[in-house]
Amino acid sequence: MRMRRLAWGLLGVCIALTATGLAFAVLNRDATPVTTLGSPEFDALFSVLYLAFPIVGALIAARQPRNAIGWLFLAAGLGRSIDYAFLGYATHTLVEDPGSLPGGAAAGLLADVAWVPSLLGGTALLFLLFPHGRLPSRRWRPVVWLIGAVTLSYVAGTVLNADPLYYFPAVENPLGIAAASGIVDAAGVAAIALILTAVASLVVRFRRARGQERQQLKWLVYAAALLFISTPIQPLLEGSVVSDALFGFLISLLPIAVGIAILRHRLYDIDLVIRRTLVYGVLTATLAGAYLGSVLLVGLAIGRSGFAVAVSTLAVAGLFRPALTRIQAAVDRRFYRRRYDAAQTLEAFGSRLRDELDLETLAVDLRGVVRETVQPAHVSLWLRSAR
Repeated sequence: MRMRRLAWGLLGVCIALTATGLAFAVLNRDATPVTTLGSPEFDALFSVLYLAFPIVGALIAARQPRNAIGWLFLAAGLGRSIDYAFLGYATHTLVEDPGSLPGGAAAGLLADVAWVPSLLGGTALLFLLFPHGRLPSRRWRPVVWLIGAVTLSYVAGTVLNADPLYYFPAVENPLGIAAASGIVDAAGVAAIALILTAVASLVVRFRRARGQERQQLKWLVYAAALLFISTPIQPLLEGSVVSDALFGFLISLLPIAVGIAILRHRLYDIDLVIRRTLVYGVLTATLAGAYLGSVLLVGLAIGRSGFAVAVSTLAVAGLFRPALTRIQAAVDRRFYRRRYDAAQTLEAFGSRLRDELDLETLAVDLRGVVRETVQPAHVSLWLRSAR
């Protein structure tokens, strides 16, 4: 009960700090730090969507307090909410209304310290500990100690860095000392190396996993793969509402996928989710390419006009159904071979069923189809006798 209260209490703190950051965003109007994730609107949207981490973390910690993933997500959410709240405070007193509130430089320094270490360290620990909150084996314990050491080094290096504040380059670090220069860069490089090491541990765990654990790992791999695949697309949409919404959605999708995996709600739907993502992702790319190519060709033939767009739209609409069928078959044949073979077997059996009249032959054929598609340990067929 005590751990459950702690989990929900930490979630409440995250929500309160995020609300404080949103209030400062309204007070600051168009004033922003020199260095920021994006527009004030994007920062607000991102911070709200990032609450998915502490929300899922509280759910996991309340139901499975011994699973470190829940507390890890709560720490990640707390780091981001502290960053957003104190960044809003520092922006108000350093940019919007200088000197109106005390401790602006200290608030800016705390914003520097809060989020990045929890993000880097939390990412590495997530890959190491997922899904049960335990290491794959004792041999990975030194990696955990290194993650802790690098995270603390990053925090210390940021606090003591002699350079100006990250978010406010015109403001000197009140605690900076020259001897600490370079610690943050070295810790950042080490953190990236440790994250890659943790990814390697996840690969090892996935190869050894069976049954339920393998399904859980698929959820994490699926969400991480979507985020990774979208990375090269982000620069093409940079500065647009679509880019901001896509990035925020994919970030929030990661804790949601982890929550489904650990709490095991609709756990085995992951195969269907992956299949539909592959099918509709390829279909979207195919139809978009066909539409652009059609507009270009028709435009070259008759010139740019609404007619070219109308013809292209009709052509893509007519292409949708046959393209969907072919892509589904190709995806099943390549990635879901058992499903594809079972469908082919049932289709062939349906064709024979229309022409076969001998009951004994049908019974033998039906038992063969069941063995091939379902692969049971034993098959028996009972036929009701005619009276």
